[in-house]
Amino acid sequence: MKVSSPLDLATVERLTAGTEVSISGVVYTARDAAHKRLIAALEKGEKLPFDPAGQTIYYTGPSPARPGRIIGAAGPTTSSRMDIYTPPLLAAGLRAMIGKGSRSPVVREAIQKHKAVYFVTIGGAGALLARAIKRVEMVAYEDLGAEAILRLTVEDLPAVVANDIYGGDLFEQGQAKYRRLPG
Repeated sequence: MKVSSPLDLATVERLTAGTEVSISGVVYTARDAAHKRLIAALEKGEKLPFDPAGQTIYYTGPSPARPGRIIGAAGPTTSSRMDIYTPPLLAAGLRAMIGKGSRSPVVREAIQKHKAVYFVTIGGAGALLARAIKRVEMVAYEDLGAEAILRLTVEDLPAVVANDIYGGDLFEQGQAKYRRLPG
């Protein structure tokens, strides 16, 4: 299914755990250090470096670009490291996240409450995923190097819905499918 970021609620309502998507549009990068600063700004009532309403954050810290390229490898990082920061960002309007690995029960509840979605993409395929990135702009926290917030324009970034607004969880579904029944 093709989706455009920023995401509207109607799109999020059509997404269910296990749905394969191709994301085009704008996504922002942010990892641990950037999230810490975003939450500190929210707690102080300060304006964030970008309006999170409807937006998508990709948990990646791209490697430096080689000559002639706009970005280096841009694979997902482990999303659970952002779990403590995620609920306040969802409350601020963040609509989607892209990363790898499962999310905590608190984050899954916040996804449902705030009508958001969590996508997973392929770990270890950062060079391949970087091909979907067509434009890169510095947004904030340049001093963080690879963990700075970037505005990426992407075209057909592959992902799968891991958590939806209905409580669906791809990781739980996968485990249940292969769990042996007793007896």
